[in-house]
Amino acid sequence: MAKKLFVGNLSYSVSENDLKNLFSEAGEVVSVAIPTDRMTGRPRGFAFVEMANDEDADKAIETLNGKEIEGRALVVNEARPMENRQR
Repeated sequence: MAKKLFVGNLSYSVSENDLKNLFSEAGEVVSVAIPTDRMTGRPRGFAFVEMANDEDADKAIETLNGKEIEGRALVVNEARPMENRQR
């Protein structure tokens, strides 16, 4: 079963393709999403990467958490469900 990972502390210049290539080293990547700010359209500095199975996700966390990309140390961990927020 696929597992979604949170990837934080991203440089704004990192693309979905860059992340897919990086995480492919740990296993099969199902999807990559980099949320953007509604007002500016700029990336928000984090992403979600969905790995094909738990083993690949665990390997990605182990090997990529703390890895420096474009001068920034990545934060990689299992994504938590989105909390309901009041507007």
